[in-house]
Amino acid sequence: MDKKTLEKVLTILQKEYKKWNAPVVTLIKERTRDPYKILISTVLSLRTQDKTTHKAAKSLFNVADTPEKMVKLSEEKIAELIYPVGFYRTKAKNIKKISEILLEKYDGKVPDELDELLKLPGVGRKTANLVITLAFGKLGICVDTHVHRISNRLGIVKTKTPFETEMALRQILPKKWWIEYNDMLVSLGQTICRPQGPKCDICPIRDFCPKIGVKQKGV
Repeated sequence: MDKKTLEKVLTILQKEYKKWNAPVVTLIKERTRDPYKILISTVLSLRTQDKTTHKAAKSLFNVADTPEKMVKLSEEKIAELIYPVGFYRTKAKNIKKISEILLEKYDGKVPDELDELLKLPGVGRKTANLVITLAFGKLGICVDTHVHRISNRLGIVKTKTPFETEMALRQILPKKWWIEYNDMLVSLGQTICRPQGPKCDICPIRDFCPKIGVKQKGV
């Protein structure tokens, strides 16, 4: 996809994606600027639906919304509060350890550098990028399964892994789109550009999409 077409596609998505009422939009409206809550919420969200993540985060933060409060809870209690998010026992262990590390090494503050965030247990590039963009307003490109799949489907990139997609997008995508790109493509992926049977007939960017890899178009 050439730069001119890419700009058109992103401009259209920016105007349309908040109308789709995708679960991610609800989270966008309710997001806090608290780096700790954003970090923990994103850890909870891995392999978990947005609705479940939001409920679990609310339950957890009603009891402990700072590293100081979190370390006072047992892993068993944290697991109880965040159930039924995916891998809740592992996440409970990571959340407790993250909180301990923040207090021990970062004076209770969430670091605002990608490399530092990646040192925390259970924190991958998706989580780290979300934290630096949402909590600190720094440039980053968050690539989840939707972003990876749709970026390839549109022909913006030709990559095999989310990491390759992130690295390619850093070279291709104008920086003004970096932070919002994830929200736009996740919303599109949850409502229209589904993995199987995408609703191409109602997609606002259908005229620009080469539909790479699409075998069956939905209705």
